[in-house]
Amino acid sequence: MTNTIDHGPLGARSDYPRGYDASLLFPIARSLGRAELGLAQAAPLPFRGVDLWNAYELSWLDERGKPQVVLGEFRVPAESPNLVESKSFKLYLNSFNQERVGGIDALRAVLARDLSAATGAAVEVALVPVERFGAQRFAEFDGECIDAIDAAIDDYGPPRAEYLRSGAGQVEETLVSHLLKSNCPVTGQPDWASVQIRYAGAPIEREGLLRYLVSFRDHAGFHEQCVERIFVDVMRRCAPEMLAVYARYTRRGGLDINPWRGSAGDAPGNLRNARQ
Repeated sequence: MTNTIDHGPLGARSDYPRGYDASLLFPIARSLGRAELGLAQAAPLPFRGVDLWNAYELSWLDERGKPQVVLGEFRVPAESPNLVESKSFKLYLNSFNQERVGGIDALRAVLARDLSAATGAAVEVALVPVERFGAQRFAEFDGECIDAIDAAIDDYGPPRAEYLRSGAGQVEETLVSHLLKSNCPVTGQPDWASVQIRYAGAPIEREGLLRYLVSFRDHAGFHEQCVERIFVDVMRRCAPEMLAVYARYTRRGGLDINPWRGSAGDAPGNLRNARQ
């Protein structure tokens, strides 16, 4: 049998829009994932946070029809009632490809309006023009990487909070792992991330933390939901006085999503790491 592209493992064709269409944005209620964590919809959240989205394929036509390109940064507050499904976000951004827009400020205003309407909260939008591309920087997470721990692991899901344990004493430290992987609940595609856990309190047992993070490997969950699960599980099992969880996911479809959840403090900056 001769293989043809029609029968290959490339998935179904996506019909990209020929013109601007805000209805492409597909909101998903955050309450669905939070209910699985035992977070009541009416109760205060145990964290504050933001989802940092970066768009690397954002283009439009100026008023004379010449294409323009920028990098986009979107900050979606964790208290928004909805997140946005990532493929729908990609399709929405691509709906500007053949659309004439008055300028970068006009584009920013439209993006902020549409994303705020979809998520139900004010979304901050920053656009980086071509002349500032060279100023973009990379940086790795600060903290101590736990990935070199010598551990035999055969548990890849569902996430096992019982691996999380804490000992005696008091520390303030930052732990990092590059081994976080989960799967998209819509497409089943793998999502890869580096994660930083900053906390103060009784010392978290590191091998147990590594086993816990690896147990996401076959888990289906959106990026935002995975980070919230990590925060809630660590808080419940180890009871730190302060906790912040920050994940930087690799991009797919020209987008990366980087959720941060913390019990205190300000949201982090948006420095990409080498995997992004």
